Amino acid sequence: MGIVNMFQKSLYQQWLQKEVAPALGCTEPVAIAYAAAFATRYLKAPACKIHGYVSANLYKNAMGVTIPGTKSNGINLAAAIGSIGGNPELGLETLKGITPDMEKRAREMVNDGVVDIAARDTADFIYIDLTVQSAQDKCRVVVSGTHTNVTEVYVNDVKQDAGNNVRTVKEEKELPLFSVADAFNYITSVSPDEISFMLEAARINTRLSDEGKKHQYGLNINQIFKDAQNGGVLGDGLMSQVVIDTVAASDARMGGAPVPAVSNFGSGNQGIAATMPVVVVARYLNVSEEDLIRALAFSHLTAISIHSRYTRLSAFCAASTASMGAAAGMAWLFTRRLDVAGKAIMNMISDITGMVCDGASNSCAMKVATATMSAFKSVLLARQDVCVSPNDGIVTESLESSIDNLCRLVNKPMTYTDKEIIAIMTSKS
Repeated sequence: MGIVNMFQKSLYQQWLQKEVAPALGCTEPVAIAYAAAFATRYLKAPACKIHGYVSANLYKNAMGVTIPGTKSNGINLAAAIGSIGGNPELGLETLKGITPDMEKRAREMVNDGVVDIAARDTADFIYIDLTVQSAQDKCRVVVSGTHTNVTEVYVNDVKQDAGNNVRTVKEEKELPLFSVADAFNYITSVSPDEISFMLEAARINTRLSDEGKKHQYGLNINQIFKDAQNGGVLGDGLMSQVVIDTVAASDARMGGAPVPAVSNFGSGNQGIAATMPVVVVARYLNVSEEDLIRALAFSHLTAISIHSRYTRLSAFCAASTASMGAAAGMAWLFTRRLDVAGKAIMNMISDITGMVCDGASNSCAMKVATATMSAFKSVLLARQDVCVSPNDGIVTESLESSIDNLCRLVNKPMTYTDKEIIAIMTSKS
């Protein structure tokens, strides 16, 4: 493993700082709330009407999930709440501090029929075009590419620019892709001080997990598993603890807990899946803080390495690839070996490729549990030098080509799956 040069250090830090960030609630309804809140800042009076459209993929992931700080769901409601009480300065934590009164006022707007947001096929998988109107004026905001990337602002049909002090976010330059081996070489050679911010992911997501264990959210899967442990139906070993602590955070997040998650690639569930298994295993092994930092960085970078090769939103459940990151992080904690991490990832590719995303909802926590179990058992196999055969399915002798084959399925045939999923879901609404 060679010393990583300064450009590569900068590259990996850029990826981590770009894609590992706090988010309050599911990022799709929050993105809609953010756009509405952003537009409302340019009005001279309270909003009285909101209309526009969002990309079909974003619509799919926003329609059924609980809006943070509430016990409700709905795309129109997310926009109304964002307009009434959202703070765009907080980015993906826009809805921090939402009150019951704000939710009530937002529901009145929706019931009055003054909020109308449709789904459309768009070139960008993440695309929001909202117009918020008051009695005096209106503001149209376009978000594309990422959840808070404002690309266009129009006030009373006049396009704004930087000269008019509009706080738009310029489209970020694409960062170069990197391999899992690149990530391994980086985390084993970088000074831990340069990536110590990864501890914040552990702190915030552990707090969310604790919240999920204290109160009933969503499907309350973690407590059901805990009751099964107490009843002797489920074992109380390390794998059970990894799954319970991870799914507790997902239960809370999808159930609307007013507690942020640290996300990965724009998703809180992906951030949870890449963080909590590593935290639990690190605690079990009683490793040093430095080792935890490196393992977390390896997990999140591996998840980024894989997800950056396919679309940000898709028909593929991205908790799977985030959990492949967790498998790499856990493998590093157990063995410090790249080959074990690689074998664990290939085992997972053979195991859970094909788990579809049918929109964000409380049931996402079930998928997080499934992916976490796959990660842990895949690491157990890899530690014993057991790896699926290159003759099996889409797996090859090479880790990187196996990952590319997975992403090829997501980018090509699963686009048709995605359209059918969206058609089914929108027909229900």
